[in-house]
Amino acid sequence: METNKPITELSGIGKKKAQLFEKIGIKSLMDLVTYYPTTYEKGIGYSRIQEVKPNGTYLIQGEIMVAPYSKKARQVILTSTRIKDDTGEIGLTWFNQPYLQKQLKEGQMITVMGKASYKYEKLQLTSPKILTQADLNYYDDKTIIPIYPLTKGINQKAIRLAVASAMEAINNRIEDYLPDMIREANELISLEDAIYQVHYPQNDVVLNDARRRLVFDEFLFFQLGLMMLKDEQVRIENQYNFECRKGYENTLKKLPFALTSAQYNVLDEIIKDMNGSYNMNRLIQGDVGSGKTVVAALAIILAAENGYQSVLMAPTEVLAKQHLQSLEKMFVSIDLRIELLVGSMTKKEKVDTYQKIEAGLIDVVLGTHAVIQEGVNFKNLALVITDEQHRFGVAQRELLAGKGHYPHVLVMSGTPIPRTLGLILYGDMDVSIIDELPPGRKSIETFVVNDSYRNRVKAFIAKEIEAGRQCYIVCPMVEENEENDLKDVLSYTEKLKVELPPHIRIEYLHGQMRPKEKNETMERFARGELDILVSTTVIEVGINVPNATLMIIEDAHRFGLAQLHQLRGRVGRGGNQSYCILISDSQSVLGKKRMAIMTESQDGFYIAQKDLEIRGHGDLLGLRQSGMPTFKIANIVEDMEILKQAHLVAKTISEKRDILQEATYENFRKKLENYMETNMSFIAL
Repeated sequence: METNKPITELSGIGKKKAQLFEKIGIKSLMDLVTYYPTTYEKGIGYSRIQEVKPNGTYLIQGEIMVAPYSKKARQVILTSTRIKDDTGEIGLTWFNQPYLQKQLKEGQMITVMGKASYKYEKLQLTSPKILTQADLNYYDDKTIIPIYPLTKGINQKAIRLAVASAMEAINNRIEDYLPDMIREANELISLEDAIYQVHYPQNDVVLNDARRRLVFDEFLFFQLGLMMLKDEQVRIENQYNFECRKGYENTLKKLPFALTSAQYNVLDEIIKDMNGSYNMNRLIQGDVGSGKTVVAALAIILAAENGYQSVLMAPTEVLAKQHLQSLEKMFVSIDLRIELLVGSMTKKEKVDTYQKIEAGLIDVVLGTHAVIQEGVNFKNLALVITDEQHRFGVAQRELLAGKGHYPHVLVMSGTPIPRTLGLILYGDMDVSIIDELPPGRKSIETFVVNDSYRNRVKAFIAKEIEAGRQCYIVCPMVEENEENDLKDVLSYTEKLKVELPPHIRIEYLHGQMRPKEKNETMERFARGELDILVSTTVIEVGINVPNATLMIIEDAHRFGLAQLHQLRGRVGRGGNQSYCILISDSQSVLGKKRMAIMTESQDGFYIAQKDLEIRGHGDLLGLRQSGMPTFKIANIVEDMEILKQAHLVAKTISEKRDILQEATYENFRKKLENYMETNMSFIAL
């Protein structure tokens, strides 16, 4: 059967099931066989209940002692029972699965697999899988078991059966598009072998070889696509002329602070771009507080003095308004017309602003997603700036650039990543780095403490607030969860209100709140109407409160280093000494090492490099938010060496593009063209 045939050609997959598969991007047989496992389980033998110890994963067969019963605990429904064998008994608990009350009966024999833990001083398996005979056959036959990402209505068994049917149907029909010369030079196995072994690995060595080939392919096409896209973009000729006029020079001279050498270097690169033969498409990477906004503001002045409009899009209303306040101070010496455009404005206010923008009566528009809505039309837009670029989808940024006629594009990111990785991943953009903080900025004193210091931490919070300062407290969860004891925002807020003096004003903030409510809470904190803001990581970006001097992060070991650094950067923005307290009870060597890195350095690029070295799985760069293709199997953290290897091959092909016309590259060229069509049309500006 041909690889492009729909999955409905397979036995057992009708129209209804095909719709479920389509939700996870599976339409054709090739989609199915390239739907890779995200992890694997090693087959485990049966254990007797008396052999069970905390933190281990066990396969147990036993008799249900009591009919399952359910109870509601906060927002979670707990369903529990106990099973026994001839060596002992153990509890079983499931979350939000009350239907098990009907499925499981007293006296029934069941086989379960799950992780053991203590609950009220008794051992139990939490959320164990109930295994059918078919599952057991699979576990008996495989020593390494693939685990696939799921969607509602599709379980592991359905995925495995479908993959097996598809593999059988397209047997020997998977063409290898990679030329033999590239495969041999990079010691890669064939595509067909890689796809088979990634689903049915015989051992770890074979699995690693299979992953390496598939990861290499993903990185190769991604980077080659970026390189080609960049070449195409370079061909867009500059439509605008910019001259450094009096207002620009005066603003530069009257800044209340001296620009750093790094800022001057980046500014020179921007001006050179804006006066060059082709359009600017530049990413500015800078640590928290490095002064990216000042550089962007000077570019805005340059555009305005030459009769052009600019737009700056921020991820939150609060940040957009704070940009407005900052820029108004900078623009005081020149006559610049600047307006805000955000979602909370009334319809009449928006329409009035739309008309002014279209008539050219506004030089600079600062806003959120509202600036890309239908009805926003610019007269002569020449400069597009997006702040915190990883917070926007690429389609949104393209809509913004589409408001003008090939405007210059400047993208700012306060999420440092290692330089080499940035140059590889942002291959479609020129990258500028501000790696120098303004002189005189006070270091944020950072401490790691365990739970035994909690009373001292509370006393310190009260002391800072009595001195007129404000405090952030970040928790990893919104609500309490029975599955773990991570600190949560809602219950933590209520607890603080009881434990701290009653005059201290405390409020919470989390991503599940309505946008209007979220903005109002952030603005109240920014105005000094709240003393403590208890929040999830929603405050990582988009709020600037110089009076906030204390950042407390609960369960700090649960966060990535780069994210901890971003959170710490919410304080230290005023003239007062600021502090960051990381509360962690982690006993692991890795956990302690990560906390130590936070105390030894405040250099975001150094921390990002360390994060890359030790973090493991994680969406380090926010690729899903930035709009880059989501890799099916590659991981930019774990597969860095393969990334570098693929980069060299991509660079060689890009520089010698004529080889794509050779017969040996025919399948590769077709694959690349398909990749460009389905992925690169959505890639960054």
